[in-house]
Amino acid sequence: MKDIGNIREQFPITQSKVFLNHAAQSPLPKPVADALRKCIDEFSNFGDTSIKWNDGGKPFFAKLIGAKPEEIALVENTSMGLNIAANVLSYPRGSKIVTTDLEYPSVVYPWLRKGLDVKVDYVKNVDGKILLEDVEKAVDDKTVAVAVSHVEYANGFRHDLRALSDIAHEHGAYLIVDAIQSVGTMPIDVKKDGVDFLATACYKWLLSPPGTGYLYVKEELIEKFEPPFVGWASVKQEIFETVDFWDIWSLRLSDTASRFEVGSPGFISFIGTMEALKLLLEFGVENVQRRILKLTDRLIEVAKDLGLKLQTPEEPQCRAGIVNFKIDKPKELAETLRQKGIIASARARGLRVSPHFYNTEEEIDKLMEEVRKWLKTNA
Repeated sequence: MKDIGNIREQFPITQSKVFLNHAAQSPLPKPVADALRKCIDEFSNFGDTSIKWNDGGKPFFAKLIGAKPEEIALVENTSMGLNIAANVLSYPRGSKIVTTDLEYPSVVYPWLRKGLDVKVDYVKNVDGKILLEDVEKAVDDKTVAVAVSHVEYANGFRHDLRALSDIAHEHGAYLIVDAIQSVGTMPIDVKKDGVDFLATACYKWLLSPPGTGYLYVKEELIEKFEPPFVGWASVKQEIFETVDFWDIWSLRLSDTASRFEVGSPGFISFIGTMEALKLLLEFGVENVQRRILKLTDRLIEVAKDLGLKLQTPEEPQCRAGIVNFKIDKPKELAETLRQKGIIASARARGLRVSPHFYNTEEEIDKLMEEVRKWLKTNA
């Protein structure tokens, strides 16, 4: 892996802040900001840009998750991807969805809306973990899908996707994954893990501008489902590449995941996202994961030394980039830290800290020294 000093030069925010809030929204790396500025300047001056955005970075994202580019659709955010997955499925009478009580709202809301006759069954966490035996008890032959976040947003618990897909598939159900808190922090292999649908936005760990996201649909399922919305982007490419006028008399959907796209994406934002994905792939996601786990190991060690109660599982296989520890008045602490140039979040009655690979052990120590002072002052 490249020298940490060279890496940090790509992140201008390191000159003014200790940014440890990538589970919320990441600052833009220099190559991303430069590409966006160039694109906007060219459009302003020439009405077009010389930057080729091609297919929005589908090959780069596919490489990050072990998929094929043809299995990737462009979406504007995770919520849209999850809603597409929820709306293409069929729900016979008595159907249910299995999820957990740790989920971000977007993972659950698509199945709570009026008009959808499906029960949502919540597996309860045990000390911040979702136990596989409890999932097994919840999933039955009436289960249409198991819907989870790969990494839970509040405490950072990481699910075993392979085990979940085995449970779901045994009962004919699908595995639907929100990967916004995992992709970019670790290697992911949707084929090995048996994932059916995976959705993410890119503004967190993928270091991208808002308004970009991807939906993975397993190749075998693409033509099985009719998209809930259709537009010019949904159809076979040759329809608008080889004729002078659109065919508006028939609908010939794409046989790739682009059938789940509707219209023009925010391609300026996708130009930035492409640079961010290239940056992560250049450094190597395995290297990124090792670096993040090293930083979170240090964070957990110091938190325990201070007597703080962890809400994040300690086992490396059960976590990614998020560490949450309980503390009195977390909102006040987060604001005090912000005033000192240290950015973290108050979540779940604790402080959520989410370092990325360009952060340093010294930044972790600086954060925790301020936490120590806070504990002393508020004892």
